[in-house]
Parts: sequence; C-alpha cells; structure tokens
Amino acid sequence: MITLDTLHPSLGDPLLTSMNFLNEIAGRYPDALSLAAGTPHEGFYDVEDVHRALRRFCDHLRTEDGRSEEEVRRTLLQYGRTKGVIHDLIARQLATDEGITVDPEAILITTGCQEALFLTLRALRRDDRDVLLAVSPAYIGVSGAARLLDLPVHPVAEGPYGIDVADLADRIGKARVEGLRPRALYLVPDHANPSGLRMPLPVRRDLLDLATAEDILILEDNPYGLFPLDGDRLPTLKALDEAATPRVVHLGSLSKTVFPGARIGYAVADQRVEDGPYLADVLARAKSMVTVNTSPIAQAVAGGRLLEHDCSLVRATEREAAHYRGTLLHLLDGLAACFPASGPVRWNTPAGGFFVVVEVPFEVTPEAVETSARDHGVLWTPLHHFYGSTTPLRCLRLSCSALGRSQVNEALDRFASFVMACSA
Repeated sequence: MITLDTLHPSLGDPLLTSMNFLNEIAGRYPDALSLAAGTPHEGFYDVEDVHRALRRFCDHLRTEDGRSEEEVRRTLLQYGRTKGVIHDLIARQLATDEGITVDPEAILITTGCQEALFLTLRALRRDDRDVLLAVSPAYIGVSGAARLLDLPVHPVAEGPYGIDVADLADRIGKARVEGLRPRALYLVPDHANPSGLRMPLPVRRDLLDLATAEDILILEDNPYGLFPLDGDRLPTLKALDEAATPRVVHLGSLSKTVFPGARIGYAVADQRVEDGPYLADVLARAKSMVTVNTSPIAQAVAGGRLLEHDCSLVRATEREAAHYRGTLLHLLDGLAACFPASGPVRWNTPAGGFFVVVEVPFEVTPEAVETSARDHGVLWTPLHHFYGSTTPLRCLRLSCSALGRSQVNEALDRFASFVMACSA
C-alpha cells in the first residue's frame, strides 16, 4: 500500500485538497447554487463556435500564411512546435488591446496559464535559497504550484491598493539578511482573486521602480483585466515595463475570454538569458519535458476566435464584459438589500472582475460550507484557503461570474438565510 509519507510532502498538504473539497461538496449537493465558482458564464457558449473558429484559422493558414493543404493538416494534427503555433496572433492581440509590443518568439503558448506559472517557477527555483514573494491573500494555484516545487512563498501585504510596496521592500530586505534569494513577486494587479482589488497607476509605477532597484522579476497574472466595472482599463505592468532589462513576465489566459475548455495560456518572457535566447525559450525546454506541446487543435480554435475579431479580445468580449459588469453590480446591490449597512456583515466593492470578499460574524469552517450547501442550497469559498492556511477566518469569497442575474438573486437569498442561521 502507498502511504502519503512515502510521497512528496506537498501531496498531503491541505492546500492541494481545497479545490477538490468544494468540488466534492458541489457533487453531493447538485441543486446548490454556486457563488464559489470563478468559471466563465456558459450562456455565451455554442459548439458551432468551435467549428467556425477552426475553419477561420485554417483559412488564415491558407490565405495569409500561404500554406498548402498538407501543411494545414500537419499544423493542426501533428505535435507541433513546443512554443506554440498562435504566438504571432497573441502578439498582435497584446499590441492591439494592451499596447504591449513584443517579439512573438518571446511568447510561449502553454496548456492553460497554470502551466505558464508552473514552468516559470520551475525555472526560477534553483536551490533552497530561492523564495517567491506573493501578495497575500493569493490565488490558490500559485501557492499550490510553489509547494509542489519546494519553493517557499513569502507573503506581502495587499493593503488597500493591491500591494503595500513598502512591505514588499521590507520583505525583500529581510529575506536577503537571512541568506535567501527573492526571485520574483507574483500578483494579479487587476481585480485580484480573491480580493477584487485593482492597483492604481502610481502604485504600478512605484512597484516597477522597486523591482528594478532590487533586481527581482514580477510575475503579472492577468485573467480579469478586460472586465473593469467602470469600463476603463489601466495599463498592465508589462505595458509600463520600460526597464533596459525587462522586469515583468506577463502570464495570460484565454480561459475567461475564449473558453476554458481550450486550455490556452501563455507567458510573455522577453528577458534575455545571458546573451542568448529569451527566457521563453528556456521555459520551452522545460515544457518539452512536461506536456511536449500545447494542443494545436485547441490553439487553432483560440486563434480562429482571435482572427474573427482582428486579434482584439476587447472587441471579442464586449457582450461578456457587459454581462460581468451587470452581474457584479447586481451582486453588490443584492448584498446591500440583504444585509443592513450597520450590521456585522460587510463586504468590499471591487473595481471589476468576478469576486467580492464578505466579512461575517462567525468562523468560516469546512463544516459551515457543507451546512450552507446541504441546508441552504448555496456554495461559496472560505477565504483562509487563499492564505494557504487551515485556520478558519471570519470572511469568505463570493463569485458572480457563472450565474445569471435571476440566479444571483436566488443565491443571495439562500446565502442570507445561511448567514442568519449561523448568526442566531
């Protein structure tokens, strides 16, 4: 019999079971409405979109790239190059939507953004002195990936502006005094998961200045940047990165903008490794030993969707962005209707994205999650998961992305019933 103590220590870590925990509860109570899932809304999906996008990409290969039918077939159905086959289209999208000008060869197409993150952490973790800094609370996936790689994560205070730059400088200094090597900072500057916070422009510039002065990389994860509440977007850190040696590795995903089933992510890693290749080329070496390549068929579907909108995800997601703005406002208005302003239940007001953090007058335990699903028919996410902790906190995360407005209403009624029962 295999026991956990004979396997890698991270596999017994409660953090790695947190997502499965919520999935298992959802499976046991299928009628529970989910304010936990950060998945995109499925109401815009149509299987015909896949076929149409695939045809559009094949036409692109024939007419714009001048490829023969044999070459088109090979591009779609063979393994393909490890770095990907739509890197040029991603580069066009970044230039169009984000003002990021980058050599397509500095882009690595990955199997979801999670692989891009994992490969980058793998490259940066050389020995036991290396540490990763991450704004806390943080996306569970970065903490889990780091633990799989034996890469310690040092938390940095989030503060009211998405990051406390002074605390980051302090953490870097303390780590170096201890003989450690801070390699990079991970953060989500736009509508972070779970807090929903957006980093103001002056703070972004201060952060880039500090990264240059301290010689660390910034791993910028940007899954929610196209969904601001007010319609106004701020420039990404990568767009602002004008250092002679680029500071920002930009991690992107098409899961929220095309669809997650394609599993297309990417890393923009234009840092030079000595005088040789891009960091993206080095990451590709690691990828070749993990997933070999990213599905060319999935890339073709994603590429076709980009081509349908002249490589602009802003144009491609106008309908989706309006939906997410509407449901987030609906969620915030619904919370205000359910709970009095002077009461013990409080919540933040994010500038966009999918998530709202709610403070409640009781400890948010695993048992509370199950009670909520079983007795009240609603799911949500405990916030302590995002701190990499098993100690319950008095706060949780609500997500509105997967539901329509009428479902949000019903889910909030159920959530209010649960909170009242726990507060009685």
